Amino acid sequence: MIIKIIGGRVIDPGQNIDEISDVYIKNDKIIHVGLSKPAGIEREKDFKIIDASNKIVSPGLIDMHVHLREPGHEYKETIETGCRAAVHGGFTAICCMPNTNPVNDNKEVTEYILKKAGDLNLSRVYPVASISCGLLGKKLSEFSHLKEAGAIAFSDDGHPVESSLFMRRALEYAGGMGLFIISHCEDLELADHGVMNEGDVSTLLGLSGIANESESIMVMRDIALSKLTKTHVHIAHVSTKESVIAIGHAKAAGISVTAETAPHYFTLTDKAVLGYNTNAKMNPPLRSDEDREAVIGGLFDNTIDVIATDHAPHAVIEKELEFDLAQNGIIGLETSLSLGLKLVHENRLTLFALIEKMSTNPAKILGLETGVRPGIIADITIIDPDLNYTVCLKDFYSLSKNTPFDGWQLKGRAVLTMVGGKIVYSEL
Repeated sequence: MIIKIIGGRVIDPGQNIDEISDVYIKNDKIIHVGLSKPAGIEREKDFKIIDASNKIVSPGLIDMHVHLREPGHEYKETIETGCRAAVHGGFTAICCMPNTNPVNDNKEVTEYILKKAGDLNLSRVYPVASISCGLLGKKLSEFSHLKEAGAIAFSDDGHPVESSLFMRRALEYAGGMGLFIISHCEDLELADHGVMNEGDVSTLLGLSGIANESESIMVMRDIALSKLTKTHVHIAHVSTKESVIAIGHAKAAGISVTAETAPHYFTLTDKAVLGYNTNAKMNPPLRSDEDREAVIGGLFDNTIDVIATDHAPHAVIEKELEFDLAQNGIIGLETSLSLGLKLVHENRLTLFALIEKMSTNPAKILGLETGVRPGIIADITIIDPDLNYTVCLKDFYSLSKNTPFDGWQLKGRAVLTMVGGKIVYSEL
């Protein structure tokens, strides 16, 4: 069967394309892009037409930072519910972090994740293995075995690598096998068990604060180590003005550093914590409006390469308790695109740039092939940028419901997700 997507605005930053076009897909590949008919099409008998008029046809969205929780914490999320949430949000591929139980520090866990995800045939899943055994920062995981099993990168996300020497060795080993480190930048001693951003709001609420420097100092350290080792480091969940400035200087100096932020850091500030709202508790914490503006500026000038969700599911019992005791994190797979489109509608970011940061750039960093062009695997997201809707938890596929965006009025979302030529989610 041939699938013909007609009348859509095809945006593919990898080819610098933004034009109205039709897209023809046969089996799992794109066979033609253009308003003309491909040769030999008349002989085909079985067609499926998808009308994408007034919609965006983009390369499949890729989320570099997701917590699927399985194995070990299936009461929060499973590989299946996480993948269903992903395709609902328009993501054709996701990278899952290693802080599972057991930790993904061995090939058996990596293989388990890949087998489970492969059986589902929903979004593609790329496991990120741990830097250290047990996320303890003491002994390097078996990088070569993990790469052989299918790991795409290494991270101790949620647990900063405190030792500079240990991080140097990790960068050297990862770089030696053509992979990279995703760094959770946090000085734990300076953070001093804080639970939110240090500032007027934390003072008002009587909550212990976390200074911006607890993030930015470690960002600067890892930039220095990247320069020393000549190895690529990717800075996760950037939240502070100081981090954005440091990353900008590093890029200007030619250091191999890339960075991501998450929608909550360009949408919310620490004022969202008022009322002791645990659905606004995360790590790094929501920062000041000055930091939020700096993050948006970093997206605009390409200091920040990627928008990732840091999708962090938690059960109700882990959020509905005292603020100090509540778990950090929010879910994000099903609201990320809409919150990114909010920047577009506010003229803070172009639609072209948004797709670049949610598809083209993640693919480039991860070494994945993506795009809307003939000969490539058909991983495609169709977006209705003008669809108004209300965020409603009952419509979510994620097993957990910890989001501060419930009830928000948003404009624009994915209406069709295709993986390998197969429609895995559709509202069309």
